[in-house]
Parts: sequence; C-alpha cells; structure tokens
Amino acid sequence: METAAILRVRHCGAAIFCRRAPPFCPACGRPLRRAGLRAAPVRLPCPFGSGHRRPRAFLLRPSAGSFLGGYDGNSDLHVGISSAQGVVYNYNEEGIHRDTTGWEQCISVPLVQPDMFELLQQWDHLLEEFSMGEEWLPHRYEEQDHNCYTYALAFINSVLTAQGKQQMSKSEFTEKFVIPQTKNASKYITLHQELTTKDFYIVPLPDQEEQC
Repeated sequence: METAAILRVRHCGAAIFCRRAPPFCPACGRPLRRAGLRAAPVRLPCPFGSGHRRPRAFLLRPSAGSFLGGYDGNSDLHVGISSAQGVVYNYNEEGIHRDTTGWEQCISVPLVQPDMFELLQQWDHLLEEFSMGEEWLPHRYEEQDHNCYTYALAFINSVLTAQGKQQMSKSEFTEKFVIPQTKNASKYITLHQELTTKDFYIVPLPDQEEQC
C-alpha cells in the first residue's frame, strides 16, 4: 500500500507539514486560500523508490522491514547493485542473490550517466561476470569486513578501473554519495513518523524565511 504524500505549507514563520492541505493555518487560524503563493501546499519528494525501477544504481534498504515501516535509524542496512533490467544483485552469508522483488522501498544512487553509452551496454555483462568471482562465495562472507557493502563497492571500483579512473575508498564513497541521501531520508522518516500520530507537524523557520 502506498504511503500518503507529505505536504509542506509555509505560514506564521513556520513550515507546517501535513498529509492534507488545511483550509486554515493550524497556528493562527487564518484562512490559507488567500495567503499567497508561498503558503501554497508543496508536495515533498519521497526519497524512497523501487530499486527494481532504478537501473544501474547503488541501492540501500533496511535488512528487515522498510524505511517507512518502523525503521528506527539504528537497524542494519543492506546494499545492492541493480542491473539494467532492475534485478538487484546483492551479497550475504548465503552468497550472491539476484532479486526481482524485495527492493520496492529503498534509497538509490545512480551509477551511470546517460552519455556513457558503452557502459550502458556492458553493465549487465560486467555485473554478472563480477558476481561469479570466488570472492563472493558464501564461506567468504564476514559480517564486518567482507559483506554486502564490500561487494557493491568492489564492483563499482572494478568499473572505475576499467574506465581508467581512480578507485574510491568506502569512506569516500559513503561521504560523497550515501550520506547526503541518508540525511534527506532521515528527515523524511521523522516527518512520516510524526504524521502517523498527529495531523500537523510544525517547525519554526529561520528568520530570513519567515512569512506572516
């Protein structure tokens, strides 16, 4: 079942988050219909989408459950790489998996630009060939040092090497591509959780953004 959208309305020097646009400001009680363009409801983009519809991407999801289904911010996360057809390759203690379901709500980081024609064509072959390596046999799995992230980053680095580009460390890739996405996702999860128990969630805006 699809989760209802989150809307943002600016009024009374605050950002008012809700599921349905209210006719009156919940802070001051004045009508919002004539409050101007800035008070018009804006739908927040959801940071989560189906990894099976995000080809050639680095994907991140909770190991159990879903981001909007009770994720507490501390549970283990699982990562994978999507093929051109949306099959998600991932690695765990059972070895390599090629999932056609199960990644319907995840964070995605695109890995191939539209103008990389040769890589677009070769992606699935490279991913399958890489995944057949002995490094990814079940007995090689180690939760801390040889895990799903190791697999995904190793594949990304193999592609970079083939292109004559410099490899990336785990910390570099995480800081540059993953953290910005997870910060945005964390804010969205907070709003989602607040709006499961109340109609409005009101956050004061910085002085320069205030509107009365």
